[in-house]
Amino acid sequence: MRKQTLLRSLQVATATSALALAAGMASAEDYTRFGIEEDIPGMCSYESIDAKDYSGRELTIITHAIPVIGEPTKLHAEQFAELTGAEVEVVHVPFGDLFQRIMIPFQTGQDAYDVLFYASLWVGDFNPYLATVPEAYRNSSGMQGLTDTTRDVGMWGGEMKQYIMDGDRHYLKFREDIFSDPEMQARFLEETGRELTVPETWEEYNEVAKVFSGWDWDGDGEPNYGSAEVVKRDDLMFSAFISRAAPYAKHPDVEGGFFFDLETMEPLINNPGWVRGLELFVDAQEAFPPGGTNFGLGDEIFSFGGGETLMSYSWDDALIQAQQEDSPIRNEVNTAMLPGAREVWNRETGEWDTFEEPNRAAYITWGWTSAVSEASQNKDMAFDYLCFFANEANTKHDLQIGRFGVNPYRADHFDSEFWAGELGWDPDMAAQYVETLQSIDGYDNRVFDLRVPGVGQFMTSLAAGVAEAVAGQSTPQEALDGVAEEWTQIVERIGPDRVREAYANVVELEDAR
Repeated sequence: MRKQTLLRSLQVATATSALALAAGMASAEDYTRFGIEEDIPGMCSYESIDAKDYSGRELTIITHAIPVIGEPTKLHAEQFAELTGAEVEVVHVPFGDLFQRIMIPFQTGQDAYDVLFYASLWVGDFNPYLATVPEAYRNSSGMQGLTDTTRDVGMWGGEMKQYIMDGDRHYLKFREDIFSDPEMQARFLEETGRELTVPETWEEYNEVAKVFSGWDWDGDGEPNYGSAEVVKRDDLMFSAFISRAAPYAKHPDVEGGFFFDLETMEPLINNPGWVRGLELFVDAQEAFPPGGTNFGLGDEIFSFGGGETLMSYSWDDALIQAQQEDSPIRNEVNTAMLPGAREVWNRETGEWDTFEEPNRAAYITWGWTSAVSEASQNKDMAFDYLCFFANEANTKHDLQIGRFGVNPYRADHFDSEFWAGELGWDPDMAAQYVETLQSIDGYDNRVFDLRVPGVGQFMTSLAAGVAEAVAGQSTPQEALDGVAEEWTQIVERIGPDRVREAYANVVELEDAR
């Protein structure tokens, strides 16, 4: 596999050499030709990596398909190859296949990949096969700047097993210009009998989305739609559904588990709160664009980010896409925490509790991460690549490109001046964006992704059940009852104590106040 990269590496070297010549009189220390504003000193900088000589050595990276994460992986691999002389092969894999493409070589003892990019919730399965991040890299300036929440992503069993290069949470994105337009407000009032407001509950979200679906509300001659959501079964649909179910099933006064009852390890996935969330997820289809029931993350990014839809939720990517310098809706968008619920299922009492102020559940999705395989014979080069990928200059560049999928994860990313002063965002919008991110990280009632052994099986089962309901093949209750049965079987196969021990770490984070 690795020998096949020689020709491509030579092509990369030729292309990048031409790029260097095009830079004219730029000196060896001027790295702006790589698209960064300036190099930032430190062990991960362009200058430091340029001093390395990995000529004659091969580095193999597995990552997600282009564009999300896959595109920056490829970009920085080509830069790393030019700087160090290494031969670098990047393998791109669709999300639905990524877990198995990494796990099978682990289980069979193959040294297939040096560097791994993947969904960080898989650490419950991957951790025995990952190299611990060396102290020198943990002490780098980039690592020292991590927020507490994102630092937790890298930890397993008291050791840093994942190299942090992303920070993820779900929140609401919406077209501020449409919500504040008097004509749009009047139309909504006429059709619904209430004022047009940014949705505070998922019921309100669906109502707004339906009113603004199927007609040209932005005047570009093309029909617009109410909501873009990640619904494709094998492309992170489970995360979109969790966002919708969380406020109905995560009671702020009930501890001990969201996915399972920690004490009994009984799945909670089919309780009335989860079912309500799925009912609303199914109902939302009426406001999707054509083909929206098969939207993956990339589709959601370009639908909202391109101005086709009024609202969206999930990661930062669609918002950043909308804020590209050539975007027709730049500075016309805004953010808020995910919608909540006025009725919340209390599993201790077996009743619905009513909230005057909607209950919200901040969803920390852990997000993309990276690691080095313990079996790798190139750990020095592999960690240098990740160190380079996540250096401050590259991250600043990547944060500005929506399709890249790199979202705020360092403390300085939560400074509105960075987004307004340096990137040209509207100051009020930048301030609200930062406030939204900070509110999520500091919110009391939080939900974290399930990080346990077998998580791939659990999430595949959940996505399959949700897909059945979305397709009308079963009712939401029937679909989630089937998921709960499968989850019980998965727990038994893996071992209840083993799953409980890992899940306790998640519950501790969720129940912390």
